[in-house]
Amino acid sequence: MVEPWPRIRGRVPALRADVCDHAAATGSHAASGAIVKRRTASLWVNAALIAGAVFTAFPLVWMVSVSFMPTGAASHSPPPLFPTHATLEHYRSMFSGYQAGRYMMNSALIAASVTCLSLVFNTMAGYAFAKLRFAGREKIFRALLGALVIPGQVAMIPLFALIKELGLVSTYGGVIVPGMASVFGIFLIRQYALSIPDDLLEAARIDGASEAKIFWSIVVPLLKPILVTLAILTFLGTWNDFMWPLIVLTEQQLQTLPVALAGLSREHVQDNELMMAGAVLTVIPVLALFLLLQRYYIAGILAGSVKG
Repeated sequence: MVEPWPRIRGRVPALRADVCDHAAATGSHAASGAIVKRRTASLWVNAALIAGAVFTAFPLVWMVSVSFMPTGAASHSPPPLFPTHATLEHYRSMFSGYQAGRYMMNSALIAASVTCLSLVFNTMAGYAFAKLRFAGREKIFRALLGALVIPGQVAMIPLFALIKELGLVSTYGGVIVPGMASVFGIFLIRQYALSIPDDLLEAARIDGASEAKIFWSIVVPLLKPILVTLAILTFLGTWNDFMWPLIVLTEQQLQTLPVALAGLSREHVQDNELMMAGAVLTVIPVLALFLLLQRYYIAGILAGSVKG
């Protein structure tokens, strides 16, 4: 019996090889196209990020540049981007004539004190709400969360009356005491402390550790990322605070740097270069703190976002 289509049958392996080669080539082209698309998308994303970074950093760069310009140079039209003749006269004026060093020390003292005290009280309160059992724990915590929706300006009048009764007006304590604890700080610590295993704490209690030893030796080291994050946020908020120090610190020698700079701007409305020098002095400490602790800050912000 004669086999049908003998010629075609003999070419089947070759046809199959051609089909496989064509499929491989098609798949290779598709893969190459996908890679090109991903690279193009990545380039667009990076370009957008670079443009956003330049747009964000430009005002800061121009602020620093203007602070080194001679008086009146920034008022030209169009204003120069960089100083033609850099000078330090405005920084010298800030420290010698306007006591910027004194105001910076005031701000640093108040911000550091509030940060340290708030870390202690917020950590203890947040840990208590997360891991300790006591009557009314949930009701008290809900009441604290309800206080978050109340604007701070609403509480300023009764708070000032209380500070006056305590005799803390025109003292550092008048600014430090109200910042010793915050609802946001307690909430932040409490949410992070919930991730600490109860078995670890029970094992420490079985071994005879006191609650104080458990807190300082076990809980606080585990809370390090969120503590650094809270410290940065508290320091930045206290350093940049304007309204409350303006109300409480009535004596000029006790004023913080933002308050003193605002008063100086009223006297030197047209001196943009001097104002920019003061703004640079205000920004440098908090920027240095953030750059120094940014690794811990990011770790604390991302805490709990990855489950595994």
